[in-house]
Amino acid sequence: MISKKRRSPSAVIAVLIPCYNEERAVARVVADFRRALPEATVYVYDNQSSDRTYEVAQAAGAIVRREPQQGKGFVVRRMFADIEADIYVLVDGDDTYDAAAAPGMISMLLEQRLDMTVGSRITGGTEAYPRGHRFGNRLFTRSVARLFGERFRDILSGYRVLSRRFVKSFPVSTGGFEIETEITVHALRLGLAVGEVETSYRSRPEGSASKLGTYRDGVHILFAILRLFREERPLTFFSIIGSVLIAAALALGYRVLAEFLATGLVPHFPSAILATGLVLSGLLSFVCGLVLDTVTRGRLESKFLAYLSVPAYDADRGARESAATED
Repeated sequence: MISKKRRSPSAVIAVLIPCYNEERAVARVVADFRRALPEATVYVYDNQSSDRTYEVAQAAGAIVRREPQQGKGFVVRRMFADIEADIYVLVDGDDTYDAAAAPGMISMLLEQRLDMTVGSRITGGTEAYPRGHRFGNRLFTRSVARLFGERFRDILSGYRVLSRRFVKSFPVSTGGFEIETEITVHALRLGLAVGEVETSYRSRPEGSASKLGTYRDGVHILFAILRLFREERPLTFFSIIGSVLIAAALALGYRVLAEFLATGLVPHFPSAILATGLVLSGLLSFVCGLVLDTVTRGRLESKFLAYLSVPAYDADRGARESAATED
């Protein structure tokens, strides 16, 4: 648990809850986080719900705002832009995450001076965490680990504690459920200090339906990973494409070359032209990778400079200010 020294009044904590048609769950989520973090301000952003999510969240004591662009990524972008705080707790509004874990996640963030703490989901049943979702999460987590570094066990968790530095320097570019993947890759590429805390994950309230489509959103997340791989590691991405093209050219041109060496003739002229084109395309892919890698390095430096331009929260200074105020 967080000590009183760390939980000083100077630390402004904001709980961010993106919601779409969560009338049955949002009141309990707001109440649980107000109880777990009484000093925090709870914000609910209603993403064009067709039910009474807005009214229920407002009655529960949250500050409620609307985001007209449909998609979780758009909601998170708006939240990060609008809300000023030292510590941000981002959590889904479906009442599947344990609010009691938030103080420990904040404590870890402050004491270890991290930029993000992820709530890694632990559940014993398939009702709360369907087999398709679980398989997809393992697949995507391993893919991200292979491409960008292995530092998380649950990259798709919707439960995170973030520093102001992270939030105010993170350029959100996605609009849907891929937002968790983008947040994770951003932290990995910048080499930020991150941590992970196991937290329980429970079933939705009766009458509440998941907005995450196993196959539809799974495909979107897969393409998001491929897009981020292309954008963040272009040399590797285009080198793979170039290698495949040149390998195909060698397989196609082997027979042509063998006949030419044996007879001095090129009887399969179309194959020779195609193989030559594939080799040139492969070499061009390598060159594109080299050029884009230089551009990406510049973008990465700009992102890190934007991150450094936001002052880090000094928990020790906050504790000193709190003690001075009490004296």
